[in-house]
Amino acid sequence: MTVLDQTTPRELLLNRVQKDIPIVARPYQVLAQDVGLTEAEALDILRETKAAGVLRQVSAIFDTRTLGYKSSLVAAVYDEDHLDAGAEIVNEHPGVSHNYKRNHDFNLWYTIAVPSESDLEAHVQKLHELSGARLTRLMPTLHLFKIGVEFDMTGKEAWNAKSAPQYTNENRNIGYQVTDTDRQFVLEFQKDLPLTEEPYAEACAALGMTIDELAAHADQMKAAGALRRVSAVFKHQKAGFTFNAMGVWAVPEADVAETGRKMAEFKAVSHCYLRPTYPEWPYTIFTMVHGRSKEEAFGKIQAIADEVAPGVDHAILYSTKEYKKVRLEFYKPEFYAWAREQLGTEA
Repeated sequence: MTVLDQTTPRELLLNRVQKDIPIVARPYQVLAQDVGLTEAEALDILRETKAAGVLRQVSAIFDTRTLGYKSSLVAAVYDEDHLDAGAEIVNEHPGVSHNYKRNHDFNLWYTIAVPSESDLEAHVQKLHELSGARLTRLMPTLHLFKIGVEFDMTGKEAWNAKSAPQYTNENRNIGYQVTDTDRQFVLEFQKDLPLTEEPYAEACAALGMTIDELAAHADQMKAAGALRRVSAVFKHQKAGFTFNAMGVWAVPEADVAETGRKMAEFKAVSHCYLRPTYPEWPYTIFTMVHGRSKEEAFGKIQAIADEVAPGVDHAILYSTKEYKKVRLEFYKPEFYAWAREQLGTEA
């Protein structure tokens, strides 16, 4: 019996729904047919998965840079007895979507995004001051080799399995002019898509579009790089992926382009970036993997080292505490309120 024969329609559906959900009148019917289920069976599985807390939400995934937002990973150093309090202050910023304690001298890592008219460095500097950090370093993306979280729900993929990255730096369109229609589209599509037979009906009504017009506008935004896809997002811990590992690699500048491309081909890698170095931080390429155990996550990093970067100095950072994990919401009034209160500006 082959591995494919052992994979259930449920597992196939949970993998498939992470790739993309088509913008048609009955998208779950399409997904169901792809994996050998009826529409009712597929919806029942997805509703059960959501009720169990495994499925976080179904919504559009947008590219922050193409939409004009400025974003960065931030690494900071806190005294251990002040870390939790500092993290809570960072969490209050509406543009902070992820915030973790990690096993390193840089013990707090968070992501932040601000609108185009905002001063990203001013926001991070204010968080540095408010939260009592001893050192804060901006680690923006210099080159995106890959972004795309897809958990193998079958548990059967090899740690070194490969696939072409779905979303890379080439998909981005810096300087894209966001239209009023785009903005309304984003506001509707960042909502949790209902698990119903016609989940796009509310968006059609709100935007005054037919399903075909909605799909056409989505295609335009995809072509521009503003919209990556509509898909399901799982809570990785509830889905069994209880351990994440960030492999950081001191790849020489002359080799980063080729090495980053090869690392991004590993299916186990959900994020692969080139980031800046500092005197106390020599690592250029970041790769994120998730595993059902520490052994699995570390094994995936080792597979990358063995195939792509033998002998390259690297370190593995992993989360020891999750302070915040939400999907970034664009154009929210709470952001502007924080900016007025803390920076005295509208952005």
